[in-house]
Amino acid sequence: MSDVDPRRAIPRTDVLLADPRLVAAGERLGSGAVRGAVSSALARARRGEIMPSEVLSEAVAALPGRASSLTPVLNGTGVVVHTNIGRAPLSAAALEAVVDAAGYVDVELDLRTGERGRRGAGAVAALREAVPEAEAALVVNNGAAALVLATTALASGREVVVSRGEMVEIGDGFRLPDLIASTGARLREVGTTNRTHLEDYLDAVGPDTGCILKVHPSNFRVDGFVASVGLEELRDARRPDGSVVPLVADIGSGLLTHDPVLPHEPDATTSLRAGATLVTASGDKLLGGPQAGLLLGRAEAVERLRRHPLARALRVDKLTLAALEATLRGPVTPVTSALHLTADDLRPRTDRLAAALGREVVAVVGRVGGGGAPGVPLPGWAVEVPVAVVARLRTPMEDVPVVLARVEDGRGLVDLRCVPPDRDVDVERAVRAALAATSGSSSP
Repeated sequence: MSDVDPRRAIPRTDVLLADPRLVAAGERLGSGAVRGAVSSALARARRGEIMPSEVLSEAVAALPGRASSLTPVLNGTGVVVHTNIGRAPLSAAALEAVVDAAGYVDVELDLRTGERGRRGAGAVAALREAVPEAEAALVVNNGAAALVLATTALASGREVVVSRGEMVEIGDGFRLPDLIASTGARLREVGTTNRTHLEDYLDAVGPDTGCILKVHPSNFRVDGFVASVGLEELRDARRPDGSVVPLVADIGSGLLTHDPVLPHEPDATTSLRAGATLVTASGDKLLGGPQAGLLLGRAEAVERLRRHPLARALRVDKLTLAALEATLRGPVTPVTSALHLTADDLRPRTDRLAAALGREVVAVVGRVGGGGAPGVPLPGWAVEVPVAVVARLRTPMEDVPVVLARVEDGRGLVDLRCVPPDRDVDVERAVRAALAATSGSSSP
């Protein structure tokens, strides 16, 4: 019997790092991740947990499949703007623009003169083309930031007049009163939860009024004995000295023009025509672009916001600007396409998927999501699967895409509304694998 310690056969670190597979992984994931995987495999070999000949394969297997920990998913929930999975998926044009902008770009440079240029001029120009009623536009990093900048610049140390029926709470417990208070402005609540009249606003306006704020209650509805005041009625509200009070309309959803599928959802064009001084909105909701806060309105007001010190802290990066411009100038976005699919459009695809899997087709109602148009149903169809399959679908499996489905009335549902048609085959593959994996623990 040989007395030679088998650990003497453990390969050297430099030999391992020179392997083509690890060299390629280093270019994709970075040298730190590769060295960490190699060190871990070597330590296991020295402890005798693996054979020296297995070190290289173990190091390769330990490397992550992607450079980011974020896991791509296929949205089979029927919820178009799904906050938990990143809201709006970018269009092909926006994806191309992001890749192009990932290197050095003229984000803040005038190539003709070689001098410093206006940051994000292309995205701002695209916004103004999409909403001609806007004299000027500004882009910040999200919708809440847009509202914070507007109220800070217009009303810090002064009053913001807002209806009690519009004192909303947005996602993750963030509330409008807290948001406004953080700007240094004082909230002046008027009216009641269900009824606010023009006189309530006018009685509250005084020399210390910074602005009037109208907030679209996008994630809930109040029906019955209700009353509210439109922008047209508030556009000429004046302080005692005769100066017009700025009117800020937070429409939330990012809809730029009227959409007949969403008849009661406010849009930027209509809001500006109605008299809003400024409109604030999100770019990653119904606009279907990247996360961004949009500010559109009168040139004087927008310039006041642009020059405010807070604007620097809230500005967006070159990737967002590129994606936003491409979204505005490009073809119909995935969000718009999904919203406009009818039940008749979805039935053939759903039938094919159900037939391939041997499952049933059921009628369902999709949702806009993202706090937008809560009362608007999106009729469609889904493939019914066991509830256990829903959990399995969102569990990463080798060579199988992650699919997010939903559970409703005790049934698992896979809805193709938000799935690109060319990915139906991937959904089929994932559901087939999930059905096989759960066949021993759930009924078919």
